[in-house]
Amino acid sequence: MIQRISVLLLLGIWSLYSQDVMTAEDAIRIGLKNNFDIQIARNNLEVVRNNTGLGTAGFLPLLDASGNAQYSVTDQETNSPFSFGNSSTESYGAAINLNWTLFDGMRMFVSKSRFNELVKQGEAQTRNIIEKTIVEILRAYFNLVQQEQLLEVSQNTMEISETRLNKERVRRDVGGASSTDLLNAQVSYNNDRALFLNQQLQVSIALKELNILLARDPNTAVKVDRQIRIPPLPYSYQEMLEMVFERNSTLVAARHGLEVAQKNINIARSSYSPRLSLNGSYGYLERTVSSDNPNFPDDIQTNSTDGLIGLALNWNLFNGFRDRINIQNARIETRNQELALENIRNQMQGILLELYETYQKRLELVELEEENVVAARQNLQLQQDRYQIGTSSSLEFRDAQINFDSAQNTLIVARFQARITRLEIE
Repeated sequence: MIQRISVLLLLGIWSLYSQDVMTAEDAIRIGLKNNFDIQIARNNLEVVRNNTGLGTAGFLPLLDASGNAQYSVTDQETNSPFSFGNSSTESYGAAINLNWTLFDGMRMFVSKSRFNELVKQGEAQTRNIIEKTIVEILRAYFNLVQQEQLLEVSQNTMEISETRLNKERVRRDVGGASSTDLLNAQVSYNNDRALFLNQQLQVSIALKELNILLARDPNTAVKVDRQIRIPPLPYSYQEMLEMVFERNSTLVAARHGLEVAQKNINIARSSYSPRLSLNGSYGYLERTVSSDNPNFPDDIQTNSTDGLIGLALNWNLFNGFRDRINIQNARIETRNQELALENIRNQMQGILLELYETYQKRLELVELEEENVVAARQNLQLQQDRYQIGTSSSLEFRDAQINFDSAQNTLIVARFQARITRLEIE
């Protein structure tokens, strides 16, 4: 939401535990370098920057060079001694032409300013893409952490069920267990193993999703820090709202878009002004005429140069009201940009409030689920001890196991959701 694109601010509380462990900071660093969407966004920004030169705005002159070469043959039958008779002509020429707009109703100055605003808008849009990509990378990273935590819980549950199954087999062999208890233990173990296999698949999917965002081979092995920390928000809601209005890249891009629209009005108005241009040219021509008439034994050669400089004034007096229509359309577009900016501000305020309230509630849920895990762990330990000495039934032990498993899973998901909500606020 605030999207300040500061990796140190986002991740300052995290540290590197081992070079073999990919932290969230490492994932961001790799993504900033490799992610395809980020590379495309940077290339698009470079295109926008290339369009900001003086020549694009119309400040610089246009200079053209041209050249020509011709050869012609003339067959002529005449009894006049002064006629060339049969002759051939060769000519070579070159010219340079200059056209320089000196005044166009300030259009070139407004265009240069408009291009500068487009660069600023492009920078904000690029930053927005980078920020959104970072959020996607972190979401994928924390999802992988979550899935591995769930896998660990599933594995522990399966191991407990396997221990229970082995115990029931021993009890049956010594005649102390019924077939029903053994079958229930077998079904519980099979169910837990199926959940474990499915959770392995979820880990594999999460791993591939993260690697794809990092522009790496989807099967690249990743070892992540298996902790999801939820740091407190460093600002109040009002402070974050002010930061959103000031720094949010979507709002910044919209403000520059409004500036561009306002400059389009001035560009349209420039059509009412005259256009003054400086024109100049310089040319060279070499021409050689050869004749088979003995009265003209030598070739006739002509060399010439010419130069021209002048001013041209153009002033459109009527073009079917197209200039007025262009100004009206530019004003409408400016109004649309103003409305879009207000709409984005209103949406950002609503989204931030929703995220802030959601974050507070999810923190409460995390605390509640932590209490549930403590209670469920104690109950499981109690039922396990009673089951070992035969004062608790197999089904009671299974219920305690399921409750503990559910409490752990719910806590893991609650922490993940709270961290993602905080990430969206950032």
